[in-house]
Amino acid sequence: MPVRDEERTKSEFARISDGLDALEDKPRRRRRIDPVAIIAPIVVVLAFIGIWQALWASAIKPEYVIPSPSTVWHQLWQMVTDGTAWDATSTSLRRGVLGFLLALVIGTVLGLVVSQISFLRKGFRPILSALQSMPSVAWVPFAVLLLGLSPSAMYVVILLGAVPSIANGLAGGLDQTPPILRRAGTVLGAHGFSLVRHVLVPAALPAYLTGLKQGWAFSWRSLMAAELIVNSPELGTGLGQVMQNGRNLSDMPTVIAVMVLILVVGIIVELGVFAPIERKVLRDRGLAPTGL
Repeated sequence: MPVRDEERTKSEFARISDGLDALEDKPRRRRRIDPVAIIAPIVVVLAFIGIWQALWASAIKPEYVIPSPSTVWHQLWQMVTDGTAWDATSTSLRRGVLGFLLALVIGTVLGLVVSQISFLRKGFRPILSALQSMPSVAWVPFAVLLLGLSPSAMYVVILLGAVPSIANGLAGGLDQTPPILRRAGTVLGAHGFSLVRHVLVPAALPAYLTGLKQGWAFSWRSLMAAELIVNSPELGTGLGQVMQNGRNLSDMPTVIAVMVLILVVGIIVELGVFAPIERKVLRDRGLAPTGL
């Protein structure tokens, strides 16, 4: 009887092993395009435009307050063809990307230091959370009084908006890293910076990436707030300045057209930069279906 049980156990282990080998050798499926993911946003946009058209047709507000979708489209197309849209978008993107890269460096270093030193963690984490909830526009008067009407004032606003999110994301991810990974890295000879680089940061990547996405969102929003308020010929003309000029002229089509451009930039950055990185990080950790 024991011999039969032993043989049955060996047979079950062999069957499980064969199944795991087959699963490991199975080629990765090609990523399939989800038609719903394409159709659903289009339907939502068309529905929004339909509601907008109905509000315009009802004439509950004057034309200069609620212009028709076609009027805004013509204005947007004119801005594209005469180069206004490209110049303003490139100016704002250049500022936003540079500010975000600076925030990335500062926020990453701050997150590492705060997460590894207990005293700093207890002192800085509440402050970082409070700064993260601070409205970006509140920093603009402070930066202008400190640095004047200069590009430095805009970068200060971007940094104050983005750094707390990046530092909090990394520190939170490191705090949630299983202690066994730290012990395993130490046993294998990783210490100090080597332990952080090769063990802790890779383990904290999902939370860190979330912090980076929030950091970019805050930096882009902070930049728009700064450009709306800080207006000077020496600074060039970004999307915020174009929107402010439209407001001063009561030109609602221009205001809405710039809002569309701001949204388009945000969507492109999210889908073209962060979404592929996030899918790869989650897939490598088995946290997302391989078909995504």
